Amino acid sequence: MTKGSNVPVAASAVRIELGWQAGPGVPDADASALLLISSGKVRSDSDFVFYNQPVHGSGAVRHEGKQQGPQVTDVLTVQLGQVEPQVETIVIAASSDGGTFAQFRGLHVRLADASNGAELARFDPQDASSETAYVLGELYRRQGAWKFRAVGQGYSAGLAGLARDFGISVDDAPAPQQSAPQQSAPQQPTPPPAPQPQQAPPPNFAPPAPNSAPPQGYNQQQFPPPGQPAPPPGQYPPPNQYTPPAGGYPPPPGQYPPPQQGYAPVPPQYQQPNQAPPQPFQQPFQQPPAPGAPAEPRVNLGKISLTKESPAVSLTKQGATGGIMRVNLNWSVPGASGGLFGRKRGGNGGLDLDLCCFWELTDGSKGCISPLDTMGTLHKAPFIELDQDDRTGASQSGENLSINLDHTAQFRRILVFASLYEGAQDFRGVHATATLYPRSSPPIEMEVSGCVDDSREMALALIENINGELVVRREGVFVRPPDGHRFWGKLAMDKTYNWDLKWGTSKGKG
Repeated sequence: MTKGSNVPVAASAVRIELGWQAGPGVPDADASALLLISSGKVRSDSDFVFYNQPVHGSGAVRHEGKQQGPQVTDVLTVQLGQVEPQVETIVIAASSDGGTFAQFRGLHVRLADASNGAELARFDPQDASSETAYVLGELYRRQGAWKFRAVGQGYSAGLAGLARDFGISVDDAPAPQQSAPQQSAPQQPTPPPAPQPQQAPPPNFAPPAPNSAPPQGYNQQQFPPPGQPAPPPGQYPPPNQYTPPAGGYPPPPGQYPPPQQGYAPVPPQYQQPNQAPPQPFQQPFQQPPAPGAPAEPRVNLGKISLTKESPAVSLTKQGATGGIMRVNLNWSVPGASGGLFGRKRGGNGGLDLDLCCFWELTDGSKGCISPLDTMGTLHKAPFIELDQDDRTGASQSGENLSINLDHTAQFRRILVFASLYEGAQDFRGVHATATLYPRSSPPIEMEVSGCVDDSREMALALIENINGELVVRREGVFVRPPDGHRFWGKLAMDKTYNWDLKWGTSKGKG
């Protein structure tokens, strides 16, 4: 497609792939979608779908996640039949992380039929430069049918600037990068500020008498009208030494200047009898928020990355004190296209990788959740559940491990790991990115790679209850199976982390 062109979309569900070539000096990028009504704006912040808010409330639009490899792909899916009637346009955007779009090679957006993978449209923008956010295309309705348009419009203010332009309230504060809790010395109380000496009036100065004219050399706008009490001594500057500020005087406290495009209507309780309101009416009156009212929440665009140098973060201090936390994994292998768990067979050369965890509660109970053991339960012990064993690649979202943080006090520790079932001898060459999605907190990412032996288990993250705080730590540990027992990797993982579980013989997958 060329910039500005459009094509009809006959499919009922589409897969949208933001892609580029990986390489040295190439930044990362994230796909997002904004659902717009006829005004060209969102209805609310919930109409923004991205890595921190991966599913729209209607279920029509989803951010599926990133597929690593020589060709990196970030995926959105849209069920066009589920899009609400008020939504007329779905903007497909990208934001860069660590550089500008001029540094990308092979940047493109590809639209495919979700049912069979057939390509419906592809747009390769050629004029990207210093932008840090980019609108690649849009799905829009015309007379009840959907079309896709190639846009190619850049933004220099990043994802935050792009989101604001479409009506999103963005939290400008970056996500705090906190490590595991540590003992700290008690803080000393801050002494009260020293009283400031009152400014003495100038020599031979006396306040003006009532109804008198202001003395020479003073700015007359600073004096009260005749008949009103004068301010106390010390508030007037000395004669002939005061220069009004450029641009005039600020309004008194509690008052606001009129908007540039006209006055707002006067509320009824402040109108005088038979008094016409000021003209013109171009902005609606908005009541100020009540004192002490909570501020409206804003969209948080931050992400937290756990590295070898900064491996831990407190979920509790991040505000993740309840709700369901989803754990997902992206990965790639040499010679494969890379992808989510949902791409295990079709996109990763037949590799069958299982998401697993060991768990232990404060009452001493413990166990293992995996497709070969038990899928767990979310609303009773162990409060952890695996949604499926996706062996065919048919699922768009892959396997997800859900952890119920409403029961944080009952968790002692949770080890999240990946287990190789079939399709490869070991984890050599595999590059994995595990992402935790807590509610009301930025997502937490960690990358794991560098296997050099015959390990078939990959420890991703250890979540521990430390003095009431739930702390997640990046592990990045590869565990070899016992000699002569290639499929006993979970037993070796148990011994590595001293879980002391009882093991039996598995029948394997049917």
